[in-house]
Amino acid sequence: MYLVEDNAQSLGAQFIYPTGTYCFAGTLGHMGTTSFFPNKTLGALGDGGAIFTNDAELATTMQQIARHGQKQKYQYERVGVNSRLDTLQAAFLEKKLNFLNYYIAQRQLIAQEYDTWLQNLSLLQIPQRASYSTHVFNQYVVQVPAAHRDHLRRYLHEHRIPTAVYYPTPLHQQPAYQYLGYKSHAFPVAEALCQKVVALPMHTALTLEQVQYIAGHISEYFKIYT
Repeated sequence: MYLVEDNAQSLGAQFIYPTGTYCFAGTLGHMGTTSFFPNKTLGALGDGGAIFTNDAELATTMQQIARHGQKQKYQYERVGVNSRLDTLQAAFLEKKLNFLNYYIAQRQLIAQEYDTWLQNLSLLQIPQRASYSTHVFNQYVVQVPAAHRDHLRRYLHEHRIPTAVYYPTPLHQQPAYQYLGYKSHAFPVAEALCQKVVALPMHTALTLEQVQYIAGHISEYFKIYT
């Protein structure tokens, strides 16, 4: 059985062993995948991604699949796809890679500021941290009661504060998976979270003053409507 890590939102995060040593997210399994979509911690100018592995055989297989299944030009050993990263995107990412630790540190600083202003709101739950890992905050997602979620988003929108919901519908309720036969309440935790989560603005250019503005209006909302 192969372990494939979805590392699209955690590039740069560390898993810490009890001994104090660590490894990076995406390197725990046989292979890890990541995304270079522009809003990621390490984002390109457009779509892109990468796969990590320290298994030479797997690396060769994935390289072949990404190049139409070719072992060498016009010699096809397997069915593949055209999935090569554009040279322009690669050059852009190579430069940005030098700043990855800075991007992560900035996101962590912004998250700490959010924590400071939001942690005492009884109806709002800030993101949880695990002692055995670090968090790179590709998003800063809070939980609020389902009855307030959409109303809160509208209130923030009126004050020029964008929000997002990742993700509004759990997988077992998506049309593509209806054939599995799962009904409502089959996965109550996932269904409840889809009704409660709200992603607040999070990017490296966000200032602490802007975070305070956002948090202030969230606090104001709960004072007015609860």
